[in-house]
Amino acid sequence: MVPARLRLSSRPALHGDVIRHFTPNWFTAVMGTGIVSLTLPHLPVAGAAAAGEALWWLNMNLLLLFTALSAARLILFPAESRATLLHPVQSLFLGAVPMGLATVINGLIVFGVPHWGDGAAQVARSLWGLDALLAAATGLLVPYLMFTRQDHALDRMTALWLLPVVASEVAAASAGLIAPHLGAAQAAPLLFGGYVLFALSVPIALMLITILLLRLAQHKLPGAEVGVSMFLPLGPLATGALALLQLGHAAPPVLGTLGLADLAPVFSGFGLLGGLILWGFGGWWLALAALTTRRYVRGGLPFNLGWWGLTFPLGVFTASTFALGDQSHLSGFTHLGWGLTGLLAGLWILVAARTLRGAWNGSLFAVGAAPRLP
Repeated sequence: MVPARLRLSSRPALHGDVIRHFTPNWFTAVMGTGIVSLTLPHLPVAGAAAAGEALWWLNMNLLLLFTALSAARLILFPAESRATLLHPVQSLFLGAVPMGLATVINGLIVFGVPHWGDGAAQVARSLWGLDALLAAATGLLVPYLMFTRQDHALDRMTALWLLPVVASEVAAASAGLIAPHLGAAQAAPLLFGGYVLFALSVPIALMLITILLLRLAQHKLPGAEVGVSMFLPLGPLATGALALLQLGHAAPPVLGTLGLADLAPVFSGFGLLGGLILWGFGGWWLALAALTTRRYVRGGLPFNLGWWGLTFPLGVFTASTFALGDQSHLSGFTHLGWGLTGLLAGLWILVAARTLRGAWNGSLFAVGAAPRLP
């Protein structure tokens, strides 16, 4: 048995390796924590909104911490940072950066506006511009590197391929949330930009899901170390639904101001219909992911940061369920959303506890060591 003193001294933190081994997959914790904070206020339970706001503040601090660590790694270890761009797995997690930022921006609307009024919405609008730029750049740069510099094959494909392109539709959903809190002149760029971002993401995600189905049929399930990635396709389906619902809800007043009021029912109707279709597809994938995860659990499912892939996809599916309930006036969606929120909160507690333990003992940094240059 290794003495406790030696085990303590081997922690990466004490060797200064935390920064060297810090990789973008840590931002999935920001995504997961952020989406939980945004769904909790929907619960008809005393203190749920306060708990969500507390998580939002925690999430802002996580985002700032991880951004600082990423900047430090870029300055102190440029070779490792470049290796991340060329790595066929770690580079995919760059999409988690704008998605994590989007959850903080959305919190400015959900929690900030009631406290600080229109000023919070103005800050959200400014940050959204940065988030949209990061999302679009990631969705273009990472696929370009996949095509030109990285080594990929169909039998090694996982749902992680979706991460870079999904960031744009997350920004699109944020645009639909922010726009109603702005004047028409300010809301119009967000509305039309949101639909463009949707186009930069959802069609590509659907193509990737089609290829993923072929890969799963031909080569069966991936290894247990990426087993929870089976939940990831739920993310673009649910986020696409949420984006259409929120953009469609935000469209009528903006279109009316622009003299396009006749198109308002088209945008609203397309939002509800398209959102319902994507939500239904997401429900099918959620059931499939649950079945495959049950199979993995029986054979052993090792913990890693990929477990945060359980939270964000389920979280946006929950958010889209609540949005469908609001716009369809069907209480069944709202009741289902309550149940999903309870499940989501339980998963967040489990994954957060395992992440804290892995960060404290250094195992997550050791396993997630920076990739070497080819």
